[in-house]
Amino acid sequence: MRSAQIEERLFQALMLLSVFIVAGSLFLILLTIILRGLPALTVEMITRPPEGGYYLGKEGGILNAILGSLYLASGATLLALLLALPISIYLRIYGQRSRLSEIVRLAMDVLWGIPSIVYGAIAFTFMLWVGMRASLLGGILALAMLELPILVRGMDETLGSVPSALKEASYSLGATRLETTLRVVLRQSGPGLVTAVLLAFGRGIGDAASVLFTAGYTDHLPYSLLRPVASLPLAVFFQLATPYPAVQERAYTSALVLTLIVLAISLTSRYLSKGLLKHQIR
Repeated sequence: MRSAQIEERLFQALMLLSVFIVAGSLFLILLTIILRGLPALTVEMITRPPEGGYYLGKEGGILNAILGSLYLASGATLLALLLALPISIYLRIYGQRSRLSEIVRLAMDVLWGIPSIVYGAIAFTFMLWVGMRASLLGGILALAMLELPILVRGMDETLGSVPSALKEASYSLGATRLETTLRVVLRQSGPGLVTAVLLAFGRGIGDAASVLFTAGYTDHLPYSLLRPVASLPLAVFFQLATPYPAVQERAYTSALVLTLIVLAISLTSRYLSKGLLKHQIR
């Protein structure tokens, strides 16, 4: 057998081993969450907030954490989107070859790699400076900083995938750069933009470190931007810390609900992307 064939088979074996490790790890995680969390997944669990003695194994549910996570991720994604879209448009349309664009891209790459606990610490420091307590608004600010580089880099790559011929054709017909951006570039990159937004939303809803000190935790349903709010990642953390098996089982239920939400986001992303593809010129 020639050395080239040996090398090819070796790398094939390494690739198959990598696939097996990744798929096996995912299967093990899902199996653990389902087996431990499914028995406690009831209608009461997802439709009621915690009640007195909840952390001692008594009645109540995790509705406060479900709504809190949705509020936190939705608010943070909207805030990050309002900042990320203009930045991405500048990078690809108005300042495509400028030095400032390269600096911004480098900054976003660095920010993407920063641990989420650092964003939480920065947001917490800002909150102390302005006299703000742990609240829904504080959690939104922390998560928005976390999601911003994800959105900017994702949208930047998506806008850059639009064929230059389409933009040149639009310019030749007398359209301005703004008209070309709104009517051609954004429409053509719609599926990628939706995917970037949902990716950032999924990242935000599953993060615990950045909201630990900024959003706080409460057993009450969220009703104010300036009050603490619960979240599913922290619900898992606090429930697993108790010595009661019934409460620990509920922690796995919280993890299962969070996993189902992330799965729903992924499926929605695929569905919307396919629906928007029909507007693209191929």
